Amino acid sequence: MSVPESRPALSRRDFLRYSGLVGVAATIGSTLSACGSGPASTSSVGAGGDKDLLTAVIGYGNDQSWDPTQTASAFTMAANNHIYEGLVDTDPVTREPYPALATALPADPAATSWKFSLRPGAKWHDGQPVTVDDVLFTFERILEPGKTLVNSFFAAWLKEVRKVDDSNVELVFNFPFPDALRRLTIAKIMPKHVYGQPGGWDAAKGGKAIGSGPYRQTAHNPKSNTTFEAFADYNGPRKPLVKKMNWLSIVDAAARVAKISGGHAEAQIADNIPYANIEQLKGSGLTVEGARGMNHMFLMFNTANKPFDDVRVRQALLYAIDTPTMVDVALKGHGTPATSFLNDQNPSYAKARTVYGYDPEKAKQLLAAAGVGNLSITLMAVNVSWIVDCLPTIANSWNAIGVKTTLQPQDTSALFTKMDQSQDYQVVAAASNPNQFGIDADLILRYNYTRGGTWMKYTKWDASAEANQLFQLMDQATREPDQARKLALTHQYLDLVAEQAVLYPVVHTELMTAWDPKKLSGVRAQGYPGINVLQAKRG
Repeated sequence: MSVPESRPALSRRDFLRYSGLVGVAATIGSTLSACGSGPASTSSVGAGGDKDLLTAVIGYGNDQSWDPTQTASAFTMAANNHIYEGLVDTDPVTREPYPALATALPADPAATSWKFSLRPGAKWHDGQPVTVDDVLFTFERILEPGKTLVNSFFAAWLKEVRKVDDSNVELVFNFPFPDALRRLTIAKIMPKHVYGQPGGWDAAKGGKAIGSGPYRQTAHNPKSNTTFEAFADYNGPRKPLVKKMNWLSIVDAAARVAKISGGHAEAQIADNIPYANIEQLKGSGLTVEGARGMNHMFLMFNTANKPFDDVRVRQALLYAIDTPTMVDVALKGHGTPATSFLNDQNPSYAKARTVYGYDPEKAKQLLAAAGVGNLSITLMAVNVSWIVDCLPTIANSWNAIGVKTTLQPQDTSALFTKMDQSQDYQVVAAASNPNQFGIDADLILRYNYTRGGTWMKYTKWDASAEANQLFQLMDQATREPDQARKLALTHQYLDLVAEQAVLYPVVHTELMTAWDPKKLSGVRAQGYPGINVLQAKRG
């Protein structure tokens, strides 16, 4: 199970297959996973009076891949956190690691190998015992180059996974990597006897979900709903507190709000609450809370299309955007102008050396220095509602500095198909939120900035001298054992990313969750799409 030093980058077609219908923007965006979803279920069986049932409204499609090694779907990833377990999992809000299928955390996080004992008596939802062979089976798939979406989160540091005996496994690293402790929650252990059969991975992609976690899937209706019940034989650390769950997939904002509001509300909790509905829902007695994270709108430039090869032009267009107005008008105050690639709550955050505060005069000066005049831009964008709300501010800002701007919001899948087919796009506005996978800077940056990766192919930038400098700094930081030096290197490459402004955030936003406090307790809002109700109680 050794991992070669390099691996082929995933093609966009592979990425689309792994992520589901929404394509490359699946993890990236607070609402992108919803783009391909159809009509949702219009009712929840027993929702009104059944106190054993938790009904949730999820603002994303449930019809994308359910394979934990491949998916980036918001609905699926949230559901899989209730169905599957890693050797180690993390709290959905604090991100503190805890032993899940393992019995304990490693004694020395800086060691070059970690041994784990499997939890005695752990069972799959079909009643079969969890074995060391299941762990090996899962990591063999993850570490096979080019096979899975999550490979890029493990390939650099994880050399192999060995069987010690029938109850113990050993993870062997290429170098010390303490961040692996939180990264292991991405590797949801899967049963070999189920998914190792012919057609097993296709079944996983299509919605078959058999894990060892607190809840087992009882029904799955694509573009409608998915149901769960507490797994009676679960003997892990986070016992299910609700007997049954029905998660409705409702992409339309108005329909989603209607399900949780009013005297005959069917649901007790809903995610992805529109900013415009917050006060309405609070007024009806619901708790509405937000959480900040890496949810953001970014601009991506095609550096093969002049004048966007000139860093001064890219910087000018970012300086020109009236972000205070964008936050106040489009986001209703639930966002902040970006001051780094990372959001300012991230443990590795530091204000970048280059911060694109609203400065139209500086924008004009940069364009003049670059010798650019009479510039016209077609800004292609995903048709996510909050992104669309932000676009007029960009157009007004660019028009104000003499850049004629045409807005083209469109279906996410259609947008990136056009980009694949055409080499002359100019600028794209889209959304991103890699916090679904984790919060460490290495993971977040490598999602977008990977040599030969999907996003770098779109920017046409990764063969540049600046890109080579960036990738070297990132690799150096990943391998650096001293945490202070690692953080200094991280800040160094974050400064480079900010200065180059090839793919860069404009605003970081807050994600809103609403629930009925009379019917549900123990809920915490999270700063990435979906919900986690492992500690919630039905009232």
